Amino acid sequence: MKREDLFSSLNQQFDVLVVGGGATGLGVALDAATRGYRTALVEAGDFAQATSSRATKLVHGGVRYLASGQFNLVYEALHERAVMQRNAPHLVHAQPFILPTYTRHELPYYAAGLMLYDLISGKATMGPTRVLGAKATIEKIPNIAMGKLSGSILYHDGQFNDARLAMVVAKTAMEHGAVILNYVRCARLEYSNGKVAGATVADTETGVEYRVSAKVVINATGIFSDELRRLDDADRAPLLTVSRGTHIVVGPELLGGSAGIMVPKTPDGRVIFAIPWQGRVVIGTTDIPATKPLMEPGHIEAEIDYLLETINPYLAREIERKDILSVFSGLRPLVASDAGATSKISREHHIDISKHGLVTIAGGKWTTYRRMAEDTLNFVSKQGMLDLRPCITRTVSLHGASEDFKVDDPYLREYGSDVAYIDEFIKEEPSLAERIDAALPYTFAEVVFALRHEMARTLEDVLSRRTRALLLDSYASLRAAPKVAAVIGRELDKDQSWVDGQIKSYEALVRADYSCSDMGGQGS
Repeated sequence: MKREDLFSSLNQQFDVLVVGGGATGLGVALDAATRGYRTALVEAGDFAQATSSRATKLVHGGVRYLASGQFNLVYEALHERAVMQRNAPHLVHAQPFILPTYTRHELPYYAAGLMLYDLISGKATMGPTRVLGAKATIEKIPNIAMGKLSGSILYHDGQFNDARLAMVVAKTAMEHGAVILNYVRCARLEYSNGKVAGATVADTETGVEYRVSAKVVINATGIFSDELRRLDDADRAPLLTVSRGTHIVVGPELLGGSAGIMVPKTPDGRVIFAIPWQGRVVIGTTDIPATKPLMEPGHIEAEIDYLLETINPYLAREIERKDILSVFSGLRPLVASDAGATSKISREHHIDISKHGLVTIAGGKWTTYRRMAEDTLNFVSKQGMLDLRPCITRTVSLHGASEDFKVDDPYLREYGSDVAYIDEFIKEEPSLAERIDAALPYTFAEVVFALRHEMARTLEDVLSRRTRALLLDSYASLRAAPKVAAVIGRELDKDQSWVDGQIKSYEALVRADYSCSDMGGQGS
């Protein structure tokens, strides 16, 4: 459906209006649409532009929660992990991890914890947990530090492409009747008899406003949740605090194998991962308190130092700054312990309802996005705001999923059955088979697909989220930017001034937020 047609579709009475197009909001829209509620969603930026595209790329139960005895939380997440893999097998897969040990007493301690982790997953396990000797550990990760290595524990968790999963959730919701729009801002809430009855939303590209009527408005704006809550009631106490997590991305040779590394305990009590992903290795994350929510929170050099100092003792060949291909950071919304009158659905997410009826869902993580949505719609129904209808998303396959569709290329595999469109573009215009840059795995056909079938509107949309070029190699993505921007301009019927502006804005973004000092890619 064309963008202008989607705006025309806003002229109806909706049951549910979701504000926010990250993992949580898209999950709510999908749940609502599959229950048969008339559903709309608006996102002020691009889908998953903030937190939901900056994850550590893990679908997991949270190993660290075992130490504090939060077994119910781990159980819920592990079983949601299985649902994600079943519903999106083209995007969620098992990833082996090695927890190396360098003293004899560590091996049985960590082995017991990880075997319990696997036991809790039951039939939802992603692979067996085993104790390995030093030799077998080195075979799994050739670049692991060998001095005093006593052995390791091999375990399995889930991995995914977060921004692409967000897109297929959006498309699945649309296939079930939802109206989904990016670059549409909630300008103000609308009221009837003192209760929220919809919102006036503005197309950020044109400034045109639209009135959207809805029985229920759900605030799923993530790190920006308090802004919409205050728009509804200026006196409301803050619900969230935010923390920044930063990751670095390096080449695959820095591990040398297909398994990742988990550092189980850092000096500040965190868990750090080095994970093979998209042909690179992602290392993270930090946890730094942030003063306010920002779409681009940036990072400080001390975070890079922290990650290098934490992971390098586990590597035979240490990572240097010149090895870093990209840096990405995101803010995590954390529900404050003194959040006031809320309905605490789990220890990771909360549902809040204002005196005017604005419903807010906050906190949580990607692994439990589906459960968060289910809890939210159940909560709304129990409040009498909507008639109660059963949730069916446990068994709803996401867009592109197909057991019969096999693709060898690991990057194209994530498109699932949509690969047929990409193949057709190349047949019609063979030049689209060209890669956007020699250091990146993406072709111009994928750029065209993003514009025609995935609602991409900007150069950043294409290079950061429809493809993951920005995260895989920020300076390679800069080299690709002029040609990619030209294709976008052609597809969206934009003039050269618009194209030049896109390139300039993208270059500023990369240099300010996705690179660090002495990165190897700067001169390439």
